[in-house]
This record gives sequence, structure tokens and C-alpha cells, in this order.
Amino acid sequence: MKISTRSFALSNILSIALAGISLVACGGGGDSAETTASTSSVAPSTVAATSAPSTIADTTTTTIPVPVMPLTGLPVVDEAVALRPAIAAKIDNHPASRPQTGLNEADIVYEENVEKWTRFAIVLHSQGSDPVGPIRSGRTQDINLLTSLNRPLLVWSGGNPTVTGLITKSPLINMSASAASKGGGFFRSTDKKAPHNLFTKTTNIWALDAGRGGTPPPQFSYRTDGSTATGTATAGLKLTMDGKMRAAWEWDAASGKFVRFHDAKPHVDSNEVQVNVDNVVVIVCEYKFSQADKNSPEAQTVGTGVAWLFTQGVWTAGTWSRPDNLSPWTLTDTSGQPMLLTPGRTWVELARDKQAVVVAAGASVADTPWP
Repeated sequence: MKISTRSFALSNILSIALAGISLVACGGGGDSAETTASTSSVAPSTVAATSAPSTIADTTTTTIPVPVMPLTGLPVVDEAVALRPAIAAKIDNHPASRPQTGLNEADIVYEENVEKWTRFAIVLHSQGSDPVGPIRSGRTQDINLLTSLNRPLLVWSGGNPTVTGLITKSPLINMSASAASKGGGFFRSTDKKAPHNLFTKTTNIWALDAGRGGTPPPQFSYRTDGSTATGTATAGLKLTMDGKMRAAWEWDAASGKFVRFHDAKPHVDSNEVQVNVDNVVVIVCEYKFSQADKNSPEAQTVGTGVAWLFTQGVWTAGTWSRPDNLSPWTLTDTSGQPMLLTPGRTWVELARDKQAVVVAAGASVADTPWP
């Protein structure tokens, strides 16, 4: 169900925590319109509350779940941050755009096929990024992909008339360079060439919200007991996306993260930190042609298909499902059990069939053939 207001979203989280207390107590397109204008993966903690001793001197200990951030599963530290809307920013992945800014600050990153290379839809909620970019154009596939975030603020450079019209009519809050205007903080950097140099600041975008965006509901399910993930040990995975865009993820036991490579080179952000996440989710989906541009692929993210989850150095195969674009992702393993993520940041690869291959534990990621 779509959460329509910010206050209800956090009160719902708190209600769940309070309900736990009660139960224990009771016993039971194209770029033509572009404008020139490291988080720890610690599981959510719990707080123990001890009731007053009864006349027979017994004690009862109740575990109170701590409210968590919806897009990471990590404990809420700042209520105002927890209540704010998500920013979904379209980030360039052309070689001329690198290094990008904001990838390691995003709670969730979606990598989608476009006409050439790939493009990122990065979802910022727990953290901001000043600046963030390079910002590029949107696609029709962004509407179904991002609607479940409950009116996110869509940061993009613009698009052709059909894409612009569809996004304007969608639940996404249009924060394009032209729609946000001067208050959006968009600027062109001098270290890159146009169109790969448009940036903005999340501080400016959140300031323009004016109550239009909603607090995002959870998009995945997380382990909440601090347990270790189960699955098959892996060294990582490799992908060959559209336009011969090749990326790899390698498990780094020292940091407890999966780290990203472009071809054989580490993918670093503008702070010279290698892109890293706690979870990599591969969503195998069909791509159709966009109504806005017959050359533009459109990921079909409503329905069901094959899913892989990589977390804590293991991987699990299963299925994904979303009955509609308001629904979060449901990941289920082959035995019918939920696939639970490690609390932290997540990268989602929207891959075609046979665009990804798992690297076995003990094997070299570099020496494993590309799919």
C-alpha cells in the first residue's frame, strides 16, 4: 500500500515497534531537452526493557525493536532525515562522466540499460550529496521503477517531449534542471565537457520539496537479528550490459563489501573511493522499446523474473516479483523463503537474461570470462 504522508510513514514504523511491546505483554528518450544550466553494515540494534518485579519476584525482559531507515534497514538516527522524501537522481555512466559524485552516498543504486552504455538511478535518503552528478536525462522506464518510492524527487536534466509529458503526469516529483530553475542548484562543472558536466546539490533539492514528496517505504526486506547470511560462497559477479558496458563486483572480505570495477579498473567516485555496497541484487528482466523512442530500451520492472542476491560473500538464486509499480521488490529463494538483505547500501542491476555470470569462490574475477 502506498504511504501518502510523511508523518504516517514514521508513525507506522514506531507503531510496529510499539506493537511488538504489546504482543509480548499480552503473551502473544533522448537527451534533446537537456538544460545547460560509506556507511557501516551494522544490523539494527535492539533495546532491552525490564518490567517491574511482581509479587513473586519474577522479571520479564522485553526486546523493543528500534525504528530503522526504510531504504537501508539501519537504525534511525535523525527523525527529520527519516521523514524526508527520497531523491532519485539520474546519473551519467558514459566514460566522459567519470568519476561520478554521489554513488557511495546513495541508499540504493539502479543500473539500467539505455541506448549506449548504462545509466544510474541513484536513490538518496539517509545521506545527501553536495554536489551530485553528472546529471543526465530520464527515460520512460524510470516511472515504473521509481514510483514505489512514494513521490520521490526526480533529479534529471530533461528529456524529449514524450518522456517529459509522461513524467509530469506520473507520481514522480519533477526536479529537472528547468523545472527546479535557479533554486535547484544546477551548475556546469569545468572539469568535464558538456553534456557530461551537469551537477546539482541535494540540499537545494530537498529545500524545494514543499511537502510534495513522501517518505519512502522499504523496497527490500532485511535481516534484523544480526545473523550471518546463508548461501553459496562467491568471489563476485561479472556483467556485460548493453553497448558493451562491462562491470564486475568482487567480494572484499576485509571491508565486508562488494567493490565495483569497470572492465578491469576499479570504479572510483570523485573522492577516489572505490564504489562499494553491502548488497548486489541482479534483477533479470525483459526490455521492450519505449513509446518515447523506438531506440530506447525500457526495463519491465513490474511482473516477475529471476533474481540473484549477493551479500556477505555468498549468493542466492530465486525470483523477484512486483504486482504493480506501487509495490516494493519481493525476493524469494528457490525454497520459497524470503531473500533477506544485509542492512546497508544496495546496488540493483537491471540485467537482460545472460548478461550476468557468477564467479565461484576461489576463482579469480579478473580471469573469469565475461558473459
